[in-house]
Amino acid sequence: MKDSFGIFLWKISVALYLVANGVLGLSKSLFNKGDFWVIFSRIGFKGDALSVFVAIASVVALIAGIAIILEMLSLQLSFLDVLIFIIAIIWAVYIVIEIIGWITSKNSGNLWSILQMLAVHIMVLANLLIASKRV
Repeated sequence: MKDSFGIFLWKISVALYLVANGVLGLSKSLFNKGDFWVIFSRIGFKGDALSVFVAIASVVALIAGIAIILEMLSLQLSFLDVLIFIIAIIWAVYIVIEIIGWITSKNSGNLWSILQMLAVHIMVLANLLIASKRV
């Protein structure tokens, strides 16, 4: 572990967030479907389209969480930095879609919950960019 303890905790927390939301989004839970379900349903997706978008975002999040953990373990995989950077680009697009959805949706919730979720997703993006060693 070459990073400071604070960076270690930050990476672990983001990796856990991504893995947990990935698992929740792919699970058949009726009670907690994760952040992706909340966001895509607020944008207006329903039925099969909602399920598809949640599944895609969940798989990306799960892969990203595992990739961050592998990066923290300093595993020497040649494709890992590139994979994390590609996921960071996907995450940035996801944030833009999220913002557009909030702007255009009449059912977007209150401003503070929107800012809270946006802040978390920007922290995830920052962590992905740092882990990709591109910034």
